[in-house]
Amino acid sequence: MTLTRPDPTKPLKIGTRGSPLALAQAYETRDRLAKAHDLPETAFEIVVIKTTGDDRAMIDADRPLKEIGNKGLFTKEIEEQLLNGRIDIAVHSMKDMPTEQPLGLILDCFLPREDTRDAFVSLSASGIADLPEGAVVGTSSLRRKSQLLNRRPDLKVVEFRGNVQTRLSKLRDEVAEATFLAMAGLTRLGMLEEVPHGAIAPEDMLPAIAQGAIGIERRAHDDMTGEMLAAIHDRLTENRLAAERAFLAALDGSCETPIAGLAEIEGDTLRLRGEILRTDGSEALSDDVTGAVADGPELGRKMAEKLLAQAGDGFFDWKS
Repeated sequence: MTLTRPDPTKPLKIGTRGSPLALAQAYETRDRLAKAHDLPETAFEIVVIKTTGDDRAMIDADRPLKEIGNKGLFTKEIEEQLLNGRIDIAVHSMKDMPTEQPLGLILDCFLPREDTRDAFVSLSASGIADLPEGAVVGTSSLRRKSQLLNRRPDLKVVEFRGNVQTRLSKLRDEVAEATFLAMAGLTRLGMLEEVPHGAIAPEDMLPAIAQGAIGIERRAHDDMTGEMLAAIHDRLTENRLAAERAFLAALDGSCETPIAGLAEIEGDTLRLRGEILRTDGSEALSDDVTGAVADGPELGRKMAEKLLAQAGDGFFDWKS
């Protein structure tokens, strides 16, 4: 399919955060669009936008993100630029995305999903079980912290924020003995050599909702851009995320709530696994269901209702 923008002197502006991983995702989006529509790279412009979550002047590196305000922490400023027309599309890591978009914006394009698993990264241990008693593990993810403490309550978890390169540097500086990274990010950055022991199986650590998925947001009435994006949209990823994000929405969760979930599709059948945890890791509740792909969102909602009924009031209350 070949599609020419009305004014070839005005490139399609792609909004993104400025981290190496965010830029890699924006470049992947650009390259897929260029190939799908037989357009040169000059038909696109990458626009870097600093978000609240990126602003080190506003965020204490030792302060948990949950205390700062989590919904939209990595998306608000980008969406503002999209609404005011300064960019044409916004590229997001879907695990950062709130379950509802601002009025006037739509999220209906997803790239093929990468590896959903977490990676255990350590210079001294080959896995969680190999860590010595009382070892320090760094992570800024409340989900990973809760899952880790549920398995190893003897470990000490410290705040470990920053992009992939920053966290690896902290590990080499012995701030912690181990950390976790997303396999998808390492793959997109060409850094799989950093995880010689491989990925953690979902059975051992269920990933974050939408981990490994890239979503592309646009203005709701920008039909031409919608047509362009339709050419690179992956329906399999859409169906998987529909189930996972329905589960998350029914729990009123965010990227800073200890919730995990993974939908997988084989033929016409969708399998959805979900988990919720107390913030200190003292209790975890999980479920595993299968059904028709088309019923994915309903499966997600019903799973959330079931787990919430089991959890009772105060399950997600903050506990250090």
